[in-house]
Amino acid sequence: MPLHVPPAPAPALRSVLTALSSPTAVREARTPSLLGAQGPATPELPLPVHVLDRITAEGVAVTRLSGWRFLIRCGDRAVAAAETMLTPDGWAFSHFFEGPYVASTEHALRQAESVPQAYQPRLLSVPGLYMLTLWLHGDRTADAAAGHPAATDLLVPLAPAPPGIAAHRPHRVAELLPVLTHRVTPTRLLRSPA
Repeated sequence: MPLHVPPAPAPALRSVLTALSSPTAVREARTPSLLGAQGPATPELPLPVHVLDRITAEGVAVTRLSGWRFLIRCGDRAVAAAETMLTPDGWAFSHFFEGPYVASTEHALRQAESVPQAYQPRLLSVPGLYMLTLWLHGDRTADAAAGHPAATDLLVPLAPAPPGIAAHRPHRVAELLPVLTHRVTPTRLLRSPA
């Protein structure tokens, strides 16, 4: 079933388009695949990025929106990603990057297209484990900037996943949260990866 990709805030998309058209922003990004891209680079598949701040005693994941991520496509593949963040003046471009999470996100999204139920795709970062997951939210019409993972939502760990957690294997939130609870101490949840 098709994924229902939520629309990104227009200012977030504009900030990425502006950065892509800036030779200085692209050159300073230190992303060889973006620098060497042949043809036009376009931002696609905007995904809200939520951060797991803590898991309550009742097993509820408390999250917050940290930004929007766009895959940057050149030709038939994603060559990089662009991240935006909310500032006091609104949505702004943060940075370009490349690495394993770009291809892994693209792979997980293709994998999610074959799931029989329709979902709203999001990203969920677990800083205490240096883990990023594709969060498939069951409420397709929900505000993509709000909400918490429901017990029946799916989390698909992206590669590289932490030891003992298989990448690209979908887990119900109710199954994976207890594993994360035992692996992440409260102080580790508050730290962000460098």
